[in-house]
Amino acid sequence: MYNEWSLNSLYLGMDDPNLQRDLSRLEEVIAAYKQAVASLSKEKAAEGLRSVMELAEEMQVLSKRMGTFCFLRKSTNSSDSEASAMLMKVQGMTASATKETVAFQKFAGTLENLEEVLESDELLRQYKFYFSEVKNSVSHKMGDEAEAVFARMNLSGGKSWEDLMTHLTSTVEVEYKDGVTTQAGIRGFADSSDAEERKSAFLAELASYKKIKDPLAFALNSIKAQVNLEAELRGYSDALELTLVQSRMSRETLDALWQAVREALPKFRAYLKHKAKLLGHENGMPWFDVLAPMGKADGISYTPEEAHKYLVERFTAFAPDLGAMMDRAFKEEWIDFYSRPGKRGGAFCNNLPYIGESRVMTNYSGSFGSVVTLAHELGHAYHGQQIQNHRPLNTSYTMPVAETASTFNELVITNDAIRNAEGEAKVALVESQLHNWTQIIVDIYSRFLFEDEVFRRRKNEFLFSEDLEDIMLRAQKEAYGDGLDPEWLHPYMWACKGHYYRPYLSYYNFPYAFGGLFAAGLYAQYLEEGEAFLPKYRDILKATTVDTVENVAKLAGIDLTKPDFWRTSLAMVTAQIDLFIEETSK
Repeated sequence: MYNEWSLNSLYLGMDDPNLQRDLSRLEEVIAAYKQAVASLSKEKAAEGLRSVMELAEEMQVLSKRMGTFCFLRKSTNSSDSEASAMLMKVQGMTASATKETVAFQKFAGTLENLEEVLESDELLRQYKFYFSEVKNSVSHKMGDEAEAVFARMNLSGGKSWEDLMTHLTSTVEVEYKDGVTTQAGIRGFADSSDAEERKSAFLAELASYKKIKDPLAFALNSIKAQVNLEAELRGYSDALELTLVQSRMSRETLDALWQAVREALPKFRAYLKHKAKLLGHENGMPWFDVLAPMGKADGISYTPEEAHKYLVERFTAFAPDLGAMMDRAFKEEWIDFYSRPGKRGGAFCNNLPYIGESRVMTNYSGSFGSVVTLAHELGHAYHGQQIQNHRPLNTSYTMPVAETASTFNELVITNDAIRNAEGEAKVALVESQLHNWTQIIVDIYSRFLFEDEVFRRRKNEFLFSEDLEDIMLRAQKEAYGDGLDPEWLHPYMWACKGHYYRPYLSYYNFPYAFGGLFAAGLYAQYLEEGEAFLPKYRDILKATTVDTVENVAKLAGIDLTKPDFWRTSLAMVTAQIDLFIEETSK
């Protein structure tokens, strides 16, 4: 129960007859879907749209069920050739219907009486926001044939480059202390209590990138070139505009966010310099000590069983339904805990709304930070619980709001721990929270600067590893300023973050800053309103799949397009910086 996740709710294995049955059914549904699209007529628009949407729903559930099963297997075993082959097959089948999907959306998006048609049918009424996005996207569609070709070529283009990155980073051997480990394993030493271990692990990590940096550079260049081409063909000014549309977010909101972040950077730099001096560094913080623990933690190492009890108790006190979901996640084996060869690094949560569950992958170490990571990922699972009763095509939330529930969970558990701590243990917890904030504010800003420059320069040139290293170093210097020791930066941060290698999801950086600060603002409301806030919170999470981020925020009376909200959220963080400096200056 406390080791590997169970995927039996999806399929019992690659040889499960239900998998083959669903594969055959998907083929039938795709054929029927193509026929239904071909039969669309303005005279029977409501009947035709309903027929297509019902088939699209079934196609979504079947392809997601099979595709997610294969993806989850690959995530813990990158050499799973059976899962890779099946995933490619499912993706190829769904991509074959791209031409029809474009034709369907073009038909619906150009219907003069679309609103009237949607109001005439209960199922279609539930898809009003979906069709509003379809209508807005019509002008950005390529031709039917071009859309089909682009979708199918992506499988051997951008998607394959992404798979290469995952394979390389999960299988590269890292030489360390007369042995070998994985990248996930070596990066796990970043928050070690042993200063020499942090530094030696960092040097070993940097050395490992030299083995794979060139193929990773080719992968990154190819993916960014593909996205640039897609943005151009769809009539967007650049990849950022394409991403913002996909995010259901305005440029005004992003600009307001970054304005407030830039104003707060001096406070983060003061925190880093103060922490660096406490660690014996005089020229700012060297990268290998950014995550160094401070204070004196209680020394508790949490077994998965203890993490289970701890999280359920803490979150049941906050929201009983959240605590119950967490209990279920542990008992029903939704979680894959430990690092092992072939397993990807980091952590993620994959929502499975069609079966009312989620799956969480971590590389669990037993530290309090690992428990916080579990709380974070189970926040995603709670988000999934709020949207699972939507229609199947209404269950996708966008990048900015994706980190809201997860970061909210982090605030609940960490602030609870701080309130119950004293002395050095309290300092340790406050600093742990601060270095997390530094990651999702300052480091994320550096990642945004890096990716933005890569996209712009990739239009006209190929960026070799040395170019990417230079861009990354300059981005880190601009974001961190004198908070970091310029002699000890991380030139390969582009080589270890899978977010850069998603051809279908660019700029997966600002959503972390957005989610963190949006969650901070919501948490402030919770502190004021108590239990009365919870129904509003659930409504906000539920609305994330069927509205813009700006409209979702309005449910809490928040205007995201102005810096004031972001400044208020950042003030909560900078107050913690003042507390840390005060407590450690005595």
